[in-house]
Amino acid sequence: MWYCPPDAQRRENFHQGLCFDAYNFLGAHPVEENGELKWHFSVWAPNARQVSVTGEFCGWDYCAYPMQKQYDGIWELRLPDILFRPERDPEKYNYPEASFRLRSYKYAIECADGDWHLRADPYGFQSELRPNNASLLCSMADYVWHDQKWMEERKKRDPYHSPMNIYEMHLGTWRRGEDGRILNYEEIAEQLVPYIKTMGYTHVEFLPVMEHPFDGSWGYQVTGYYSPTARYGTPAQLQVLIDKLHQGGIGVILDWVPAHFPRDEFGLRRFDGTPCYEHPDPRRSEMPQWGTLLFDYGRGEVSSFLISNAIYWLREYHADGLRCDAVSCMLYLDFGKGPGQWVPNKDGGRENLDAIAFLQRMNETVYRECPGAMTIAEESTAFPRVTHPIYEGGLGFGFKWNMGWMNDMLSYIAKDPIYRSYHHNQLTFSMMYAFSENYVLPFSHDEVVHGKHSMLDKNPGDLWRKFAGLRALYGFYMAHPGKKLLFMGGEFGQMIEWKDTEQLDWFLLLYEKHPELHAYVKKLNHLYRDLPALHRVDDSWDGFQWLNVNDSQRSVVAFMRKAGRHTPILVLCNFTPVPYGEYRIALPFNCELTEILNSDRAEFAGSNQYNAFPIRAEEQPQEGLPYSCVVCAPPLSTVYFQVKRVAAPKRKR
Repeated sequence: MWYCPPDAQRRENFHQGLCFDAYNFLGAHPVEENGELKWHFSVWAPNARQVSVTGEFCGWDYCAYPMQKQYDGIWELRLPDILFRPERDPEKYNYPEASFRLRSYKYAIECADGDWHLRADPYGFQSELRPNNASLLCSMADYVWHDQKWMEERKKRDPYHSPMNIYEMHLGTWRRGEDGRILNYEEIAEQLVPYIKTMGYTHVEFLPVMEHPFDGSWGYQVTGYYSPTARYGTPAQLQVLIDKLHQGGIGVILDWVPAHFPRDEFGLRRFDGTPCYEHPDPRRSEMPQWGTLLFDYGRGEVSSFLISNAIYWLREYHADGLRCDAVSCMLYLDFGKGPGQWVPNKDGGRENLDAIAFLQRMNETVYRECPGAMTIAEESTAFPRVTHPIYEGGLGFGFKWNMGWMNDMLSYIAKDPIYRSYHHNQLTFSMMYAFSENYVLPFSHDEVVHGKHSMLDKNPGDLWRKFAGLRALYGFYMAHPGKKLLFMGGEFGQMIEWKDTEQLDWFLLLYEKHPELHAYVKKLNHLYRDLPALHRVDDSWDGFQWLNVNDSQRSVVAFMRKAGRHTPILVLCNFTPVPYGEYRIALPFNCELTEILNSDRAEFAGSNQYNAFPIRAEEQPQEGLPYSCVVCAPPLSTVYFQVKRVAAPKRKR
């Protein structure tokens, strides 16, 4: 994008934390001056003695191109484009990589103590591939988008009453090329778009695509907040990936990390020799749990940096949402810290008041400036009103991960079925708070690493029970109120935990039970999209009714999902390996049930016990409801029934 010079008011907004497009004037931008193409460099380094632009183009000479300090601590310089082109010195730069290497640059900063440090551009739009870490000149102006229809329709979409089924994925290990080669963004698009469409997911969510130095951080320790990681190609190639997903009718959510940043020498830490992005008090800046530094949300320039970053990914890359990582770490001053490692707020509490104000301002800005975009909080505590409007005292997020539900369910499913009757509340307790927030139900990457086992291996018993138990769990999850998220590999039964060094074990689809699970998840996904009862009303009791909730002895639950005039869906879950050939379900009205999905069917590698014919309700009260019926409840299964109301017969006078 071309340089957009800031007036005095925009500069003031940047320093006050009110600027949402700081990337238009900070960083390196092309600009035309007197008919000549130049690059305009701007960097905020308020306490530096000197700042220069340096790089391969000047042999990394720190003093060749000094910048001029403006009145507000921003340093600026313009350099001719020819400096960064090999044709200016063909004898010296006559090699294939010359053009690429000449585009690299850093800021050489003389700090207050006289030491010089090389820093990458905080607003750099492209970065070198690890282990190199310089910024690269990138105009961000060449790509022509083809997703206008998607972007216009997105503005009108109601995400709260629409299906949202997210496929969470790590781009580097979803699939790889020959000899384990990492695919680039465009190559991933060729395989990912048809896969997601076929499987019936509505969205993909990428683990952070922002530049990061260490593969093992999975992108959660960011050094290039404005730069797509070079591991998978160029910024334009990432735009192609998102564009093609949109053309395929698939939304894109990016994981975003506004909580903390790593200590790498070329990064944000003590950027000009003083704390610029982190708080000056180490009790407010240190995150000992991760060895990182926390942002200083009370500083206007930091707030503008992060809010502008959110807008950048939504505007310039057409992302449809940001999943905000580690929100609890932001909200609580004592998160992950022991005595003496934190300091209370001005009121003596543990809440980070600056972070709360920042999150409210960030959410308000996103929803105002990017119609149809959404924000999602990964928040693991009971902090109130995370998804409530700001005018009600909420944080203003669109959605929140339901970590309580996830922990309860995975704890329950890991138990031997013989003990599940003693933990029946783990199945049912979530409905006590299901409508307190707009929830996403996450089976994320965090649950299949560090000894937590794969989704399949969390289930106890032999291989048949593992697969049957996982199918039952997925059926319950898809029918429970809340949007959905499943990490890659869970859809076909990855046997081992996710490895961040190699692709998923797709070869498992050549073995029994894995392709059947894959087909079952595909069927579930399409039913979820196609049946309004499963997604239209996730926010109130109007969309959910318990039928059988107290049968802890047999570990069975039954409930109904509803959506106004649309056909209700009755869901029956049996979490033991004991089949119940005649199980009575309570019903609120006279109706006929027709089985439409059964996780125990032979096509899904089950024992093939099912309800072959429609079942009529009987006027026999059950669980306080006036009607009931008897159905087959297969072992370790979830069964869906369409519910057709039956008019009561007219009584003869």
